[in-house]
Amino acid sequence: MMKLLTRTYTRLGPDIVVVVWLIVWWGCNLLQGAFSELANDEAYYRMFAGQLAWGYFDHPPLTALLVHTGCTLAGGELGVRLLFTLLQPLYLYILWHLVRPADASRRDGELFVMIAGATLMLQLYGFLAVPDGPLLMTSALFLLTFRWFAEQRRGAWLLMGVAMALMAYSKYHGALVVLFALAANPQLLKRPDLYLSGAMAGILLVPHLMWQYDHNWVSLVYHLSGRNGVFRWNYVTDFAANMLVVFNPLFVPLYVQAWRKTQADDAVRRALRLFPVAFIGFFLLSACRGYVQPQWTIVAAFGLIYLLFDYARHHPRTRRYVMRAGWTTLAIVALVRLVMIFNPLHIRYEVFDNRASYGEIARIADGRPVIFRDRYSVAAQYMFYTGGEAYCQPNIYYRTHQWQLRDDDTRFAGREVVLETSPRPASDTLLHTESVELTNGKWFTWTVVDNFRPVRLVNILCETWPRNVQPGERLHLVLRIENPYSYDIEIGNETSLVLVARNRKRGIEEFSTDVVATLPAGGSATVEVDFRVPETWAGSRPEVGFTLRREGYTYWFNGQSHRLKVEKR
Repeated sequence: MMKLLTRTYTRLGPDIVVVVWLIVWWGCNLLQGAFSELANDEAYYRMFAGQLAWGYFDHPPLTALLVHTGCTLAGGELGVRLLFTLLQPLYLYILWHLVRPADASRRDGELFVMIAGATLMLQLYGFLAVPDGPLLMTSALFLLTFRWFAEQRRGAWLLMGVAMALMAYSKYHGALVVLFALAANPQLLKRPDLYLSGAMAGILLVPHLMWQYDHNWVSLVYHLSGRNGVFRWNYVTDFAANMLVVFNPLFVPLYVQAWRKTQADDAVRRALRLFPVAFIGFFLLSACRGYVQPQWTIVAAFGLIYLLFDYARHHPRTRRYVMRAGWTTLAIVALVRLVMIFNPLHIRYEVFDNRASYGEIARIADGRPVIFRDRYSVAAQYMFYTGGEAYCQPNIYYRTHQWQLRDDDTRFAGREVVLETSPRPASDTLLHTESVELTNGKWFTWTVVDNFRPVRLVNILCETWPRNVQPGERLHLVLRIENPYSYDIEIGNETSLVLVARNRKRGIEEFSTDVVATLPAGGSATVEVDFRVPETWAGSRPEVGFTLRREGYTYWFNGQSHRLKVEKR
């Protein structure tokens, strides 16, 4: 039997060999997807999928649609990941079609799959339900239509416009794929149908743009400014170290050599040759203003696979090294995959012990909703693994997220809830809190609120913010506070009005006010606040706004914040 199988295999053509090994890889991803617990972001996107929309706070909608579809076909973790496992063999076969030499042999097919399989980032993002899989799939479709467009095939501009829209619906980084592909082929900028293709993409994106408009362009604001931070050397060094690891450190010298020696001879190959340098260079610069996640460069994997494949197939010694290093890498990957399923080392990480840990919180809740503090993924994990009701309150000390756009907390109004609080000494709080160490090693501290009354939707309007102020200047601010809830809200006792300032260098600062007022149900109140601009703000541009603060609760700005420009001394 083995001889028959071996003989049959040796007679296969390169395309069939690629298909066979991609199916084997897909089978491994199916098993991994079924038996590994969800990572934090996967649970977060599963929460997206529960309420389909044309957009979400930090991501476009395609990931949520894929999760939703998968969950209708299968249950548990596999349902969340099902369609994402299907994407990988599809986009890798398209990539093979794009880089396949005319004289390809079975050995070339094996070499291509080995290089792709030994690319560590693709191993991880072959089964995780995150936007990077859809981005790779739609990027492959774009490159395919980009080739047709460069070859001036009829109707290619239309298909390329569709592919560009799909990339945008997958992840906003898709814009870089288009820009870098055109940068590698600037002659295409002279073609009028290129702009027709862009217009088609724009038309298809209208529903998403309308959603953004209705939500004050929340995604663009977050990605363009919300992630900004102060410069830290470790952001740059961490990014550089990650780049040496995620694409396989055993191949790094060969990537450099292949880039130097490989000459691209068509539009797609020129784009693929540019991708590694362009993506890594772009995000290296981005690391100067904030932390960069290594998977943001994932499309560079297409270029690295092409370069190493094209170079190794022409150099026998390099090919032998690639195959040996590839098998070594796959052996290590297999061990890591088994650890992700069985966790024999009892590692404490986000993909382990979720059922047990959130089950403990569910026993504490005993059917009551749970209001989590700040980590957006924890509430989503809790909902997935227990089926219980939960909400995550945006936190000024962390960041806002999709939960800010949901009204789960409003549904809980008037009910008894379990409220997660920060662990504090008993002398530092009037709340009665309890704590328990969960199976995953983390602590859960909570109190019980008999009659939950959210204030998140209270809108605080201030039309008297000046544009420029002097350090030490005293501001007289008139606030209109609107209460959309069906109950009165008392300000000045348990709930206080606080001015909050966010500054990249100074962090979060809070300034209490002495305002006492009653917000009638469905009504509003006008109050006045005097505030002295701190001398320490000289030369800065803090983000300032007001919030209603209560002990034990986290909070975000109530209403729009304002960027204040403080003059230098």
